[in-house]
Amino acid sequence: MPNVFTANRLSDGLVVYLGRDGNWLRDLASAGVAEDKDGIAVLEAMAAQSAKDQIIVGAYPMDVEIDAGKPRAKSVRERIRAAHRPTIKPVSEAN
Repeated sequence: MPNVFTANRLSDGLVVYLGRDGNWLRDLASAGVAEDKDGIAVLEAMAAQSAKDQIIVGAYPMDVEIDAGKPRAKSVRERIRAAHRPTIKPVSEAN
């Protein structure tokens, strides 16, 4: 199953995805995709170095499906994180 690595950027707490070049990106569609255990190990090593360098925190592999050649989050939780927006209305808008 294809995977990408996701984490939160320490400078601002935003959800980010690891690109093939080692940069952390906000756009899931631009993330580096690992198709097998070896690919996951490569991305995992890159993520571990970024955590050691205090760029990100909480990195983990995330299951994706490939849609039109780009990764798309499989789980509802990860689709919410990838949307980069709140899931509830602020109190001022609720009434």
